[in-house]
Amino acid sequence: MTAPAFDYRQARGEAIAKDERNVRRVDQNEYRVRSQSGDGEYQVISGELGWLCNCPDAMFRNVKCKHVIAVELSLEIRRRIENAKRLVPLDYQTCLSCGSEEIKRDGMLHNESGDIQRYACKSCGKRFTNNLGFERMHTNPKAITYAMQAYFSGESFRNVQKSLRLQGVNVSHVAIYKWVKKYVALMGDYLEGITPQVSDKWRADEVYLKVRGNLKYLFSMMDDETRFWIAQEVADTKEKHNARGLLAKSRAVAGKKPKWFITDGLGAYHQAWMKEYRNIYNQNEVKTEHIRHITLKGDKNNNRMERLNGEFRDREKVMRGVKKMDSPTIRGYQIFHNYIRPHQALNGETPAERAGIKVEGDDKWFTIIQNAKHAAQKGEEAV
Repeated sequence: MTAPAFDYRQARGEAIAKDERNVRRVDQNEYRVRSQSGDGEYQVISGELGWLCNCPDAMFRNVKCKHVIAVELSLEIRRRIENAKRLVPLDYQTCLSCGSEEIKRDGMLHNESGDIQRYACKSCGKRFTNNLGFERMHTNPKAITYAMQAYFSGESFRNVQKSLRLQGVNVSHVAIYKWVKKYVALMGDYLEGITPQVSDKWRADEVYLKVRGNLKYLFSMMDDETRFWIAQEVADTKEKHNARGLLAKSRAVAGKKPKWFITDGLGAYHQAWMKEYRNIYNQNEVKTEHIRHITLKGDKNNNRMERLNGEFRDREKVMRGVKKMDSPTIRGYQIFHNYIRPHQALNGETPAERAGIKVEGDDKWFTIIQNAKHAAQKGEEAV
């Protein structure tokens, strides 16, 4: 199937914007875009009706040209950089409650995992420790985050238990499951409050899995550009499933609708698109096109979604099925895919980094857990 002309211009505009040397900013209302066929430049200026270009494609065909698309994408990239969210390890140089630098050491706490430094704030009087997120845990935080990494990298609970035993940490596989359940819930609730800067092209697909031996289907939505796994849900059936929940949740997570919604020919997606994405309720809302006839070649194939499905299928084989519909493994693997696992197709970055969310520190699990617990405590104090 031949791609429409607008898709062609979109692809060329994306190619131009990828090299920052191609788009030169004169001021906030004027940009110069390097010609792809010569040494000259085209002028793109801001007008009452949007961006205008002096290239033949825009002037004589009255269409949005690749140069305008490149400028819009360049501005979007700059906006993502400016709005990037950074999750950093807490350094305990300031009070976790009021932010004051007037803090002091306030003795040591002792438990089975070792000594824990306690601090006190001279400004607000609050006390806190440097094991935020791991309070009352009988195991060293490093052992817990190692277990999380090993499990979501493909090991079973029992194999993780054996690895920890070699490190001198004796815990049961049931305890490791409880760690996963506890911290996936903590991190998931926190991360859902951070809006990823995703593109305007999303893909949806489904993959079968077994829940207590019964066949179920995992429906997922992924951003095409960043590979960010936006939303997921488990369904009893495939053909009769109402996918409106997946589309509504994706819209809530991203804070917008996509311009292109790409799926296979499953009727559930088209019905959900008609009710959730097709209608436009105000002038500022984009119109979403549903591309449902996937071709094997070209930019409309669903290979990227298939790779995501393959990731999860490989993980599920080790587990020999999921034990329940709301298993923490599914939600946890979504966190692992988005925030922890570097992707070769993204030049070693995570989807979250491409979506403007950077998790810093040598142990990203530790950083996210700390920030999640800190946010939860601030929320409790506000209540």
